[in-house]
Amino acid sequence: MKFIVDAQLPRRLSLRLNELGYDSLHTLDLPLKNQTTDKVIEDMSVQEQRVVITKDSDFVDSFTLHRRPYKLLLVSTGNIANIDLEDLFLRNIKQIAEAFENCDFIEISQKAITLHE
Repeated sequence: MKFIVDAQLPRRLSLRLNELGYDSLHTLDLPLKNQTTDKVIEDMSVQEQRVVITKDSDFVDSFTLHRRPYKLLLVSTGNIANIDLEDLFLRNIKQIAEAFENCDFIEISQKAITLHE
């Protein structure tokens, strides 16, 4: 499974996903870094079949209206320490990856993983 982690999330999250064997990029890895537009991220997601991991509700709107990006993982944890966010992903990444086999839009909070139709 391939991911692209959006700018408002820590680069370390992408690094941790790579350590677990996933193919993950952070916007800081892209030529325009954190100035990369949502459109470029969406296009890259579709072209490379990458799941966009974001806190940005604009991606939810785009996904709902246009089915873009390819797949979406919305982080709705509110303010959370980076280490706690990483731990949340480490505990749940296998379940998330399996859910993406049948679902295109997933939301993760501190208490639940929600599959959206």
